Amino acid sequence: MIQLVDNIRKTRIFVLDLIKELSLEKLNKIPHGFNNNIFWNAGHLIAAQQTILYLRAGHSLSISEDFFNNFKPGSRPERFFQSDEEDEMKQLLFGSLDILENDLQKNLFETFTPWVTRTGINIENIREALIYLHHHEGLHTGIIYSMKRMVQK
Repeated sequence: MIQLVDNIRKTRIFVLDLIKELSLEKLNKIPHGFNNNIFWNAGHLIAAQQTILYLRAGHSLSISEDFFNNFKPGSRPERFFQSDEEDEMKQLLFGSLDILENDLQKNLFETFTPWVTRTGINIENIREALIYLHHHEGLHTGIIYSMKRMVQK
């Protein structure tokens, strides 16, 4: 399962490389036709990881509740995110994966509540949840890529 986490890490490295030259203003800009921005999508990767893995397994968040609430599924950016929040988001993109690896090694996810995603995918265990998380990361990476093109115009 550590290989699955490594794949997610590679996706996040790609995301950071994709957005590295964007100003805070561009990260916060909501492009026409969207209801969120690049900053929210990057933070959402972390919050979704918490929902898909930790909350579904009956565990508490491994990140702050404030951060989670800003980026959880169904939320939208309610304000302009600041540079200190950008630093936190970038740290959590990888720090949350380090915690996850440690938790996997401790068999923290032996108990997992099966669920069905909005798209009808059955998730029965932590391995399937990690595979789904990678799919989710790819979806939001594509959104970030599209938004980047729009905010640079």
